[in-house]
Amino acid sequence: MSLIPDGLPESHRAIAQEADRIHESAMWSAQGQFEQAKLWRLINLVLGVPAAGLAAVSGGTALAGDVGIWPGVLALGAAALSATLTTVNASRRMTQAQASANAYLQLQTAARQFLTIDLADMNREDARDGLRNLTNTRDELNKTSDPPGRLAYKRSSRNISGGGQTYATDEGE
Repeated sequence: MSLIPDGLPESHRAIAQEADRIHESAMWSAQGQFEQAKLWRLINLVLGVPAAGLAAVSGGTALAGDVGIWPGVLALGAAALSATLTTVNASRRMTQAQASANAYLQLQTAARQFLTIDLADMNREDARDGLRNLTNTRDELNKTSDPPGRLAYKRSSRNISGGGQTYATDEGE
């Protein structure tokens, strides 16, 4: 759905098209980062909860007395899960994906407001400066954000296609 307003001067059309591309790109990037953050949260829980549970059970089993090798096996399982969790660093990745998603949402809002509110009343030089600022922001975000995985992309596509990025005020248009 294009956000380019009707009646825009022809001198602003290319600027509007590029800002519209930035808006769309930011929408997809934000949703992909949100979905990736959800996946990292799940990985953190899937690895962290069993690791803590195995560690507790192995400690309790070891204190129970003569139970053979089970406390050692459980402790090794807990250690393996903990090592994997530490290596993957899902907690940090989740936080980074969430921060990136919010930054892309901020860019998406700025691009939408530029297109729908500001652009029509700007002279060409100011419009070009506005687009340059949006482009620079997008480029910085792209440099610092980890790309979402295939599953996050599929989930974000489903969310966007299902209307997850539309506002009630836009439905009447």
